Amino acid sequence: MASLNPYGKLNEAEQERLVARRNTRRRITIIGLSSIVLVAVIVATVVGVSYSKDGKSGAKNNSISSSIKAICDVTLYPDSCYNSLSPLVKSGNFKPEDIYKLAVQVAIDEISKSSKDLFDIGIKKFNVTDKMTLAALESCHELISLALDHLNNSLSIEDMKLLEAFEDLRTWLSSAGTYQQTCIDGLENAPNELNSFLVQNLKNSTEYTSNSLAIISSIEDSIGALGLIGRRRLMSFNGGEAPNWLSFKDRKLLQTPSPKIKADAVVAKDGSGKYKTISAALNAVPEKSKTRFVIYVKNGLYVENVRVEKTKWNVMIVGDGADATIVSGSLNFVDGTPTFQSATFAVFGQGFIARDMGFRNTAGAARHQAVALMSTADLSVFYRCNIDAFQDTLYSHSNRQFYRECNIYGTVDFIFGNAAVVIQNCNILPKKPMPGQQDTITAQGKIDPNQNTGISIQNCTIWPSGNLTGVNTFLGRPWKNYSTTVYMQNMMGSFIDPKGWLPWVGTSAPDTIFYAEFQNFGPGAVTKNRVKWKGLKLNISTSQAKKFTVKSFIDGNKWLPAAGVSFISGL
Repeated sequence: MASLNPYGKLNEAEQERLVARRNTRRRITIIGLSSIVLVAVIVATVVGVSYSKDGKSGAKNNSISSSIKAICDVTLYPDSCYNSLSPLVKSGNFKPEDIYKLAVQVAIDEISKSSKDLFDIGIKKFNVTDKMTLAALESCHELISLALDHLNNSLSIEDMKLLEAFEDLRTWLSSAGTYQQTCIDGLENAPNELNSFLVQNLKNSTEYTSNSLAIISSIEDSIGALGLIGRRRLMSFNGGEAPNWLSFKDRKLLQTPSPKIKADAVVAKDGSGKYKTISAALNAVPEKSKTRFVIYVKNGLYVENVRVEKTKWNVMIVGDGADATIVSGSLNFVDGTPTFQSATFAVFGQGFIARDMGFRNTAGAARHQAVALMSTADLSVFYRCNIDAFQDTLYSHSNRQFYRECNIYGTVDFIFGNAAVVIQNCNILPKKPMPGQQDTITAQGKIDPNQNTGISIQNCTIWPSGNLTGVNTFLGRPWKNYSTTVYMQNMMGSFIDPKGWLPWVGTSAPDTIFYAEFQNFGPGAVTKNRVKWKGLKLNISTSQAKKFTVKSFIDGNKWLPAAGVSFISGL
């Protein structure tokens, strides 16, 4: 793929030149799109290029072509953008949102075709029999389905509401790109022929998804530049309608003591509830429910791998305490389970809340990737929970997530993924790794500069779990080219390595990452010996830091009050 491709390795010098060139194109395009949007506001019907009735078709076609090129110039893949869209635009009377919707539609069509080729042709062509590879392909099947869901969601917004839904659209398109990349990552150890076939098979769909994201981001920037963005509403539930669980009574759920909570289902190992397993209780949750479904899980050790499926909306699971109600599993990479499938507790259904629960993967450090908790659920909340494993403990995979007053334990890359996630007022507790290993707290996976993703860690305590003498512990390492991680107002113990951050490979990091430290304190927060990376910012302003708060980064002021969890909106 091209050197600018955010899914591959970087030639850093060339990358810097190309990014500068892309930013110049982006500024020019924003100016042009701003003009188009201004015409839309004035005329209210036609945005774009207008033609006289006696104009020649050649001039008209040239004007259409120039307009599409101007819009595509803002993308990472302008050629694929233009080549995929120009045959579909038959009239000069188009609006920017029409081009956006066309871009999403071509992404949907392409991913549908490529997934069919992958699963109908690829498996037979390469005679796949290896269990690990078959499991990774199974993950791909689910991930492609999730990508299609999110692409289709981004087409479901009515034109009149499109301008109110930028955060949702960017979230869904960011997630669609992440799902495809996770599929590719899961097969990186597959036979070379199959791996090459997969990457080539998904090349167009990943580029088209990226193009859609760039176009909607540019429209938002253009309207913002004109000062035309007004009140935004949360569109994420039921095609734009707010869920029915926004009542004052339901907001008190998170504060009600567990035994007194009015639950729709009770799980107890001793038989005192209706269900003995959490999975059985989840089967009783209605499909795509707009009302909150509460499951109370009594104290006990529940050895099961739990999935909250994507059709199980607005589930709330309440335990008797993070040390009392524990879900435990041991699936892991070394024993043949792909990372995406290894989670003891995996959440897909939107609007999920967990309170006073423990999630644990007991595979141990020697089994490498072994996830305790994975969430790919939009608008998910985890409150007063323990999340405990070694490598890859917490997989904040995609969409918008919030963690409050949790204890997160691990060793290597133990908070990772490509969600837009705020971790607030938590204890982050590195454990002793295997001999010869180093602890790295984060590994953020942003693959596209237009994604609204990253890890924001705010007002947490970062302290060792046990004796870490002789163990180098780092704040993170850049998993992907646009890795984005911000530490704000945290207490850091002295065990943090003075260099702060660790390269993924080599001795440096891509210039395209964004790492920042802001108003942290404690002996581990001293920055004078930090690594000298262009992408590491040690002196960001308050206004820059605010972009990574609950209010700005995950649009939390819109949805967290309904969940009932306490949170700090800003700094």
